[in-house]
Formats: sequence, C-alpha cells, structure tokens
Amino acid sequence: MPQSDVSIFENQLGSRSMKDREALRIDAAPIDPLSSAEGFGGFLPIIIVAAAGGSILFGLLASGSGEPLLLTVIALLAMFGIFMLFGIAAGHIRLGARVSAGDFLKAAVDAQDEPQIIANTDGTVLYANAAVGEVLGRHEAGPFSALETLLTHDAEGTQAFFQLTRAAERGEARREDVRLRPGIEGRPSWVRISVRPFSPPDHGAEDVSPRQRLVSWQIIDISSEKSQEAQHIERLEASLAAFDVMPAGFMWVSGEGGILHVNAAFEQWLGYSAGALRVRNLSLAELAGTEGLRLLKLMATIPEADQRIIDLDLTRQDGRIVALTLLVEPIGNQGEHGFTITAINRQTTGLVDRGQQDVRASQFFQSAPFGIAALDAEGRIANCNTAFMRMVLDGKPAQDVLAAEALCRTADPEERLRIEAGLGEALTGRGNIQPIEITAGAQREFTRRIYMSPLAAVQGGAAAALYVMDATEQKALEGRVAQAQKMEAVGNLAGGIAHDFNNVLTAIIGFSDLLLQTHRPSDAAYRDIKNIQSAANRAAGLVAGLLGFSRKQTQQISVFNAGELTSDMLPVLKTQCGEKIELKIQAERDLWYVKADSDQLYQVVLNLVRNARDAMPNGGKLTIKTRNVPERESQKMSGVPGFSTGEYVLIEVADTGTGMAPEVMEKIFEPFFTTKGVGKGTGLGLASVYGIVKQSGGFILPESEIGKGTTFKVFLPRYFVEDGEDVETVVPQTIAAAKRQLNATDLTGTGRVLLVEDEVEVRQFAVRALRRQGYQVIEAADGVEALELMAANEGEIDIVVSDVVMPEMDGPALFKELRKRNPSIKVIFVSGYPNEAFRETMGSDDFAFLPKPFSLPQLAAKVKEELAK
Repeated sequence: MPQSDVSIFENQLGSRSMKDREALRIDAAPIDPLSSAEGFGGFLPIIIVAAAGGSILFGLLASGSGEPLLLTVIALLAMFGIFMLFGIAAGHIRLGARVSAGDFLKAAVDAQDEPQIIANTDGTVLYANAAVGEVLGRHEAGPFSALETLLTHDAEGTQAFFQLTRAAERGEARREDVRLRPGIEGRPSWVRISVRPFSPPDHGAEDVSPRQRLVSWQIIDISSEKSQEAQHIERLEASLAAFDVMPAGFMWVSGEGGILHVNAAFEQWLGYSAGALRVRNLSLAELAGTEGLRLLKLMATIPEADQRIIDLDLTRQDGRIVALTLLVEPIGNQGEHGFTITAINRQTTGLVDRGQQDVRASQFFQSAPFGIAALDAEGRIANCNTAFMRMVLDGKPAQDVLAAEALCRTADPEERLRIEAGLGEALTGRGNIQPIEITAGAQREFTRRIYMSPLAAVQGGAAAALYVMDATEQKALEGRVAQAQKMEAVGNLAGGIAHDFNNVLTAIIGFSDLLLQTHRPSDAAYRDIKNIQSAANRAAGLVAGLLGFSRKQTQQISVFNAGELTSDMLPVLKTQCGEKIELKIQAERDLWYVKADSDQLYQVVLNLVRNARDAMPNGGKLTIKTRNVPERESQKMSGVPGFSTGEYVLIEVADTGTGMAPEVMEKIFEPFFTTKGVGKGTGLGLASVYGIVKQSGGFILPESEIGKGTTFKVFLPRYFVEDGEDVETVVPQTIAAAKRQLNATDLTGTGRVLLVEDEVEVRQFAVRALRRQGYQVIEAADGVEALELMAANEGEIDIVVSDVVMPEMDGPALFKELRKRNPSIKVIFVSGYPNEAFRETMGSDDFAFLPKPFSLPQLAAKVKEELAK
C-alpha cells in the first residue's frame, strides 16, 4: 500500500475508531492535483497559466530587444518538453485521474461473497465488507452481535464462538466449522469462520504488542462441502448397516485408535444400547486398555492372516469384561491407516459353556499383569497372554514360536546357554529352576525376569509354563543403590584421608610462610621454598576436590544472585577460553536468589568452562545461561533419578565440542576418572563439582551427544530472602587476589591467645606465626590441658584458637566448658570439617571458623579480626 494510502487508513482509524455498532468503511482517496488532473476542471488552471505566460512572452517579443530572450525561451521550452516526454514514459507524470490502492482494496473486498471483518483484539470493529450484512443480517449492535446471534442458538455454536473470540483476544489463529441458524433465504447452512492476527501497517511483526495487533475475521460458505460429506456418510452407513444383522461383532478403528463405526452386535456385547456407542467418539483404548490397543495396532501390521487372531477381553460399559476372539484386518493392507475388528463372543456363540470353569481361567489368564505362556513338548509356545507378547516380543503374536527363539532375540551367547539349559530342564519335568534375567526392547532397554516351571504330563497338554516379570525398574534401582553406596564409600574414604592431609598441609604451608619471611627473593633457598609452597598449594587443591566430592568441604554460606556471579566472571572466563572459542553469557532478569558458598560455586562454573574448553580444541561456541525454573517445569523431570520437584535457579553451561559417549557419561562424576591424557587432568574436577552441588542441596544433570557437544545443567534451590536479610553482591575473590589482600594488610596485634591443637607440627607453626605478629601465645595439646591453663590464667586470656577433633576432650566439649566459665570469651575453631554441619552440631553460631589448610596471613588476619570486634 503506498504511503499516502497508509496515512489515510491510519487517520481514519484514529479519527473514526468506534465500537462494534460503528463499522468503518474505507473511503476513496482524495484527488491529488500535483500528479493528476480530473476532467476539464483539472485542465482549466493549467490553460489560464499558459495563456498568461504566452501574453507576457508575445509582449516581450514585440519589443526591439526581444531576440536574445526569444532564443532563451525556445531553449527552455525544448528542455521542458524533453522532461515531460521522459516523465510520461517513466510513469511519473500522468494526464488523467489517479486511483488509490485504498480504492482498489475496498472495491476488491466489498466485491467478495465471503463476509470479512477487521477488528482490534478488544472487539472494536474497524472494517466490515458488504457481504457481512447480506450473510449475517443487519443488527443494530453491529456485525459481531449479528454473528453471535446466529451462532449461539445451540451449545456447539456457542462453544465455537467462545473459542474464536478467545483466540482473537490472545492473537492466535483459529478456525471453526459451524452450522448457522436457519433464517434468511439464501443464507449458507454451514460456514467456516477463521480468525487470523496481523500487524498494523505502521508496526513490525516482531515489535507489535498483543493489544496493538489487529484480527481478520473471515467467513466462508462450506454448505456444499458439508452436504457432500453428509451424503458420503449416508452411503457409508448404508453399507455398514448390513453388518448390524451379522451374528458377529464388527468395528472400524482409525489409525489413532478412535472407533469410527461399530455394529449393533458389538454394542450389545459391550452393554450399550443400539447406536449409543457410535455417537460417543470413544477410543478403543477405553475398551481394551492402552496395552490392548497397542497390541491390536501391531497385529494389524502382520502380513499373515492366521497371526492376526487373538483372544482378548474388552471392558463393558458397566465395568465388567466380555471374553472375545478378535480377527484384525488392516485397511488397504496398511495398519497405520486403520483396521477393522471382527469379533466372536466365546460365551454367547456356543464355543464355550458359560458355566465352565475354564472361562474364568481364560479371563484371569488374559488380564494378568505379568506374562504367561504355555509350552508344548517341543518347546513351542502353545498359548500366551497379551502381557507375554508385549514384554517378550514387543507386542507380536507368539503362537507356534519356539520359546528359545522368543527369549533369546537379544541375548548374548552366555545368556542363550542359560535360557536353553533352563528350558531343557523345564521340558524334562525338573523343578526348582532358578529365574533367568533377559533383555528386551529394540535397544535392550528392558530387563525381564523369566520363571520356568514344568507341568504335569497330560496327553496333548502343555509341558511347561513360563512366567515373565518386568524387572527394569528393580534393576535400575539396584544399580542406583550400588552406585550410591560406592560413591558414599569412596566419599567417606576420601573425606577421612583429606582431613588428615589438611593437618599435614597446614604445617607445610605454614612453615613455608615462616621461612619466606626470613629469606630474601635473592637468596638461593628462596626459590626452593616457593616451590615447596606451590606444591603444597596444589596438594591442597586436590584435597579440596576430594572434600568436595565427599560433600565434606568447608562452606562459607551466603545469599547471592547466581546471574551476577556468572556475569562478573566474564573476564576470567574469556582468559580461560582463549580466542578460538566464542563465549556468550545470558542472565535472565529478576533471577531468584540462592544460598550457597559463592566461592565454591565460582569453582563449579570455572571447572565446567575448563572442561568445555578442552572439548573444543579447534574452537566452538560456549554458552552460559542462568534462569528461573518454576515448580511446574521441574515436574517434567520427575523421572530423573534423585531429582525432587520445586523451584530452582538453573546455571547451564553448553558447548559445541566433541561430546561424550554413554559409557563415559556413566563415570564422569567418579573421582580420578578422566578422559584426558597423562598429566593433563586429575579426575577430580567433575567429582568436586558433583559434591559441591549436592552439598548445596542442588542437582546436576549432564546431557551429551557425540559430535554435537555437552550441556551441564546445575539446579540450585531457590532461597526466599526475608526482610532485612543480607544479600552478597561482592564477586568471590580468587586465591591469588585473597593472598594479595592479606599480604597488604597490617597483621600485627596485641593480646593473649590460648592455642589448642593436638597436631604438634600445626601447633608449633601457629604459635610461631602468632608470636611473630606480636601476640602472647599459650599452647595446649588438648581440651583438658586448655581448661587447666584457662583456670591458671583466669581473666588473662583474650581469645581461644582451638582444633575441633582432639583426644579426651574435643572442640565442642571445650567450647561448652569455656562458655560456662566465661560467657564472653572469644573462640576461633580451625578444622577441615564443613562449617555449616559443625554449626548445626554445636547448636550455636557464636564463634568464628577458619578452615584448614590455612596460611600464616590467614591465621593472623582472623585473630586480629575477632579481637577487633
């Protein structure tokens, strides 16, 4: 539409916006005198101007000095003539009436036989063509009221009108076929009403809001189509009516499982009155169950007709069952297009006596939730229920199939030998056969447990019976329990070793700090001491990984925004990724808060990014997303082992790297498992990530595919911040930055410190470190000695620095005794145990905590900080 027409349309919408009763009509575009002249009235001004110019020109030419001017005028007229010729040829200059696109649009829409309405989402009608009144009739309240009056004469029309208006309000496309109320002669009996949203001319499709969106209502006459459909159905029903007199049941089922037609005999057997089942729009699954429908659909794909016969119980309207023999026939030799069922009632056709006991046995046999099969003397399956076919043969019939072949379809050679040996024992009459587990399914994803039992020899009877139980969930649970026990055992071992190592590393790091203070960087021994300290710090990192995996790492809990954490990590992460990898961080607005150790979560993200970098040696794309996960979304993950529904904050790290195979995915969180080369990884990165996330109350879910990349999703529980509660906004510092800050701080102080530590090396280092900073230090080897020293120096001890695990009297017991004697005494506990767990055990948080291993500056800074309070 040209810009001038758009402006006219917009002006009309702005000046003539009206409700339903005032439908807008598009007026013809006004005359544009600059580009067109309409009739003689348009040429008159041009003639007058030309006559005036000619008079002036002739006057000048009559004078004596008119010759130069004459030549100039002739040149100008020539140029003007050429300009006019080019303008007319290009179409920019037209001599005649100009018709706007708006006129064409209005004429085209008004000439249509189908009614069309353009309205806002709130129902304000902007335009209605002439066919609206002709088809819907006139209504004083407007076109929508006329349409509503026609549609709401019955429940079906009312529902259709409601669905259409709701779709128009939401800006969604929808269409409904509706029967109109009879009235005006020539009005269609059936119409198809469509609503379609579109953007106004001055808005882009992406920028327009739902309230600014316009909706087109179109009404199409489909009476002829519905008439032909009705005639086709009548002919079909006439053909199917012949089946009603059959003594057998007949049913026509669609490819989706819906019942399209059923004869009177079938309806009677199922407890419905004649014609009642045909108008219910039931699914066959409501009669045969989901598994029964699945079995019948599979049978429809079998080419052999004798394999498409089955005894199956269907559910009557009153909830009871009816025993039927069904013959399944595909339509057009293609089961996916639907199938027919021809049924014989085994109780009413004289095939069995209703009073015989085997009728009940047959019902129990078919409705059993586990698989049952009877074998003849040759080991062939003589009879089986639907559960056996579903669990062993993926729903395919099993009659006359060798049991060994049925059970060994996906078995390896060792399993096949066990199955054949068990069947041999059962067929020879031997009992007490141990159950055998087999795998089933296209991907061997199911586990079935087979019980074999011989039967008493009867002439022509079955020789053995098979019972099949689904053990898939049990095996998965056993695997999870075994994995959990293994991880727990390794975690306890790692945690115990790690705590012992912390004491050793504290002494190594501490004495290294003392030696570095007595040597200058130019000394020969200075570099050796730095190497010792560096190795000890690396060992401390390994111990931290073990503690993280065992979920016994010390934590400094705070409340913070995970999105701000990942965004502030961008400079560090860019350095880690390098130039070949495209790094992108996306943080959702209004992200919920989490309660965890921000430094440890920093390490989690850093470890995942490093793994992603190593998986993309030739470059790729790395995306880190943070967003809220509401409880409804988390319910979709209820099938994931160990995941509990709730509100979470998700940190997602996705790469486009090499990906991982399923067998690797099963072991990635195990300690010391790595796919990297020798010397390139410790195998503790993901193990510590797993432990930190679990210790924070969260869940980590890896997803990977070979050649497409890997995604790690970290779910952290949402934390509701109470009024007045502190929220951390400071970015966690790296170890190097923290050391620089400690080294730059004045750590000297005064006061008397009681140091309680059973490890001699740690105690010696701590005593020397504190004395170097100006403190008076009294040392004790355990809690009992500490109490004796407190009594001997009553009122002279300013602060107590104590280990947690000690012989005779541990830290918590010492703390209680100290507070009894002096409630205001300041206490710092040093330990490798988790801070939060320790505080819960203590039942109090009125003390300070310093995790092991610690350096000289860290110890001195902590003592000075507590004394200053």
